[in-house]
Amino acid sequence: MEQLYVFGTGNAAVSRCYNTCFAIRIQDEFFMVDAGGGNGILKILEDMNVPLTAIHHLFVTHEHTDHILGVVWMVRMIGQQINKGNYNGTLSIYCHAGLVETLLTLCRLTLQNKIIRLIGDRIQIIPVDDGEERVILDHSVTFFDIHSTKAPQFGFTIRLDNGQKLACAGDEPYNENCEAYIAGSTWLLHEAFCLYRDREKFQPYEKHHSTVKEACQLAQQLNIPHLVLWHTEDKHLAVRKEEYTKEGQQYYHGNLLVPDDGEIIPL
Repeated sequence: MEQLYVFGTGNAAVSRCYNTCFAIRIQDEFFMVDAGGGNGILKILEDMNVPLTAIHHLFVTHEHTDHILGVVWMVRMIGQQINKGNYNGTLSIYCHAGLVETLLTLCRLTLQNKIIRLIGDRIQIIPVDDGEERVILDHSVTFFDIHSTKAPQFGFTIRLDNGQKLACAGDEPYNENCEAYIAGSTWLLHEAFCLYRDREKFQPYEKHHSTVKEACQLAQQLNIPHLVLWHTEDKHLAVRKEEYTKEGQQYYHGNLLVPDDGEIIPL
């Protein structure tokens, strides 16, 4: 059975938890998605017993700092392991075509040549198209454009061993143009910037985000059995799980999960 490793659950401006990023564990390997905004990802991987040598596939959804800067640290640390002879195979980094040069530029500006020279060889940056399907760790993964209102961003779906479909809709509200990909999903990973009652305080709509209420209404409408909410504010972190769940259950009657950083969810 695959597992969802929750590395971070916060939005871009959090300081009490890490930015939203995660991995799907498939046997002893990990398909990682984003890496947050800094080297905090390294401590999270250590705390969750995720070795760098078990990460050979990394998908970067978009260019925002809270998703991409940690990728530079992943390239650096895995590159070091490659140079030491401690890492087998290749690191494949997937992203939409417009993000390739951004990743290359960030790496060139911040990493040493002994790491940069690995890019194109043992570290591959692979552009993917809207609707493109790839086999990653023997699983069918389909990438798709979420039609972001801010910057180009891709989500993905993955077929699990039990035949169920998991969908990651990115960090913006679901767009009806993505229905063909999201429909029929058993699991939906969706952002929820704040509670609906706190919408005037956090102004999610101005930032092109949704509240717990809207995310849960969507999952109910689409008949999604399992909903994971994250990419939230962190001002209510101690009671976030309880309060988000309480509000969400008013609108969604499936299995609602509001994880904390470091949780492992069986899929």
